[in-house]
Order: sequence, then C-alpha cells, then structure tokens
Amino acid sequence: MEYKTIQLALDAGVATITLDRQEKRNAISRALVEELLAALDEVEKSSAQVVILTGAGKAFCAGMDLEELKALLGRTHDENVQDSSRMAHIFRRIYDFPLPTIAAVNGAAIAGGTGFATMCDFTLAVPEAKFGYTEVHIGFVPAIVSSMLVWQVGHKIARDLLLTGRLIDAAEAHAFGLVNEIAEPPRLMARARELASQLMENSPSSVRATKRLINGFIAGQLDQQIAQAVEDNARIRTTADFREGVTSFLEKRKPRWSTK
Repeated sequence: MEYKTIQLALDAGVATITLDRQEKRNAISRALVEELLAALDEVEKSSAQVVILTGAGKAFCAGMDLEELKALLGRTHDENVQDSSRMAHIFRRIYDFPLPTIAAVNGAAIAGGTGFATMCDFTLAVPEAKFGYTEVHIGFVPAIVSSMLVWQVGHKIARDLLLTGRLIDAAEAHAFGLVNEIAEPPRLMARARELASQLMENSPSSVRATKRLINGFIAGQLDQQIAQAVEDNARIRTTADFREGVTSFLEKRKPRWSTK
C-alpha cells in the first residue's frame, strides 16, 4: 500500500512506522488514523517481530489536526460517536497489538499524540519531548485514553495530568512511569533498535503470549470503560463549552466558559 501520511519500513524483523505530516507537526487526521491502522495490519501479516512508532521532523504528534478539530463543531451525536469510536479503535489497536511496540518520542507529543505514546509497551523520549493531555483547555474530555492512563500511573497522577492539562517534560514523564528511558536525539532511534534487538532475542511466541496475558488482566474492565468513554467523548462535543473552547483555540484567545 502507498502511504501519504505515514512511512512504513521493514528491516531485519523491525517495523518502523513514522508519522509523516511534518507541515502539521504530524497532527492526527482521519487519513492518518486510517493509514496507521492499515500499516499495523500490514505489519501483523509480515515477518516483523517488533514495532517502532516515531514522528518525522521535530514533533512526534501534535494532537488533532486543527481543520478536523474545527469540523467537529458541526457534527451530530451519531457522527461524534462514530468518530470517537474510530479514535478508540486506533488506541486499542496499538495497545493490544500482538507484537511489542516501542514509541520513540522525538519531540512534542500532545493530546492524542501523548495517547499514542501511552499505548505503546515501551516509551523512549528525547529530553526536549513534551507530553500533555491538554483536552480540558478546549472544553474536551480525554475520555478514551484516560482509562489506560489510570491503569498505568494510578489515580493521583492521572488526576493531575488530566484535570490540569499541563505539559510535562520527559524527565517528569519518566518519574511518573510514562517514559521508560530518556535518550539524546542522536541516540533515540539507535536505542529503540537496541531495545528491539533485545526483545527479538526472546521466544516470539512467548513474547506474544506474555503480552496477551498482561493485557488480559484488565481486558473486560477496559472494554466497559472505553465504551463509556466513547459516549462521554461524543457527548461533550455538543456542549457550549466545547464550542467555545475550540473556537477560542482557533482564534488564539482565552475561552469564555459558560458553565461551572
């Protein structure tokens, strides 16, 4: 398949998927989601044993594309549920992918970009990387990723990150357990490949079975939580605060919230 928003390279058992919308800081678009899903399907059918996910240029992923964010304002509830389900599917696809996944975060990973990094089994980051679940700044809810985040870092840290929407650097993300290792920019991809090589020294069937076992511990609860998250995500998009949040963000001004 010919990809336009990502790059896929297969080499010596390692599949490297690079988000490639540099002019948009690799922002998430519908096309990018569809191509990322297609690439994961292609990788699963290949001889690859490990996946590395990274970004082209200076950013990992800046969150949702502004034009697509603006388009959310005119959608019906059913359309919002469908769109939310699509995002839930890509996050869950990465989280449950049968092969080990490594996020090589080469720059800013914001909102959905932080979500992509959160879903991977391992997260490596350069010192300059920034992370943040910034949805509350625009009247949105980080509903879909929140369930995975709580399982990973605990309630207190999740509340801090989700309720404040603040940006954190790689060092703080490492302290919270969101980042496994910090690597200088020239070493990031080399370190990701070293980790991939280490994983490939193990039994492929054992690695798959172990990942399936770990994910299975919370699969049932996660199913219920994500179903609720999709509804919450769709519902918030019809509120006055969401309309004001998105509009003020696009107009680069402070929002004037109507509710408490």
